[in-house]
Amino acid sequence: MEIELSRRTLLRGVAGASLAVGAGLYTATPALAVPAPAITNCAGWNARPAKSTPQLLDHKPTVLIVHQTETPNSTDYSKAHAYSMARSIQNHHMDSNGWIDSGQQFTISRGGHVLEGRHRSLSALKGGKQHVLGAHVGGHNTTHIGIENEGTYHTVTPPDQLWASLVTMCAYICQQYGIKVANIKGHRDYNATDCPGNKLYSMLPKLRQDVSKLLG
Repeated sequence: MEIELSRRTLLRGVAGASLAVGAGLYTATPALAVPAPAITNCAGWNARPAKSTPQLLDHKPTVLIVHQTETPNSTDYSKAHAYSMARSIQNHHMDSNGWIDSGQQFTISRGGHVLEGRHRSLSALKGGKQHVLGAHVGGHNTTHIGIENEGTYHTVTPPDQLWASLVTMCAYICQQYGIKVANIKGHRDYNATDCPGNKLYSMLPKLRQDVSKLLG
């Protein structure tokens, strides 16, 4: 049953709430602007165990780096393909690069599936206070968190579903760690590389703009 309240009653309630807050009786907690996206953890895509436990740093990252995998632009947008792609990246990073695990903290497939890259990254992100040391941007891994985007984007744009996931994931990471939207950068901003591709790099201003809209 609905109860109609008079304007005077409503105003009296608002005034009372204001006094309660002023008196320190309770504190309103705003809802998160960006809910946690669906992220498959390392166990979910059957990752190999890391050679050693990835280091958990007791501080937040301050910069978010966008990468490309520079692999063929697959038209297989399935979750199974995303998992296979993640395993391929991990194998390359561990066996060819000699790293302890996947270098990047997170990966997005061309089908828009979001995956944890390096072990412990997802739990650290959910906590919002610690940063898993990666191996994706030379000389800056203690302060930079990275997202690998499947594909090669020198001349073509990412698929819509990848872009949508990238925007949401960047917004969630920025929210969790308090990273400034202006600090969403490309790999080439820090190392001598063409990553994340000329086309995707040229879209970073739009990425920052889209992320800002989500964050409100």
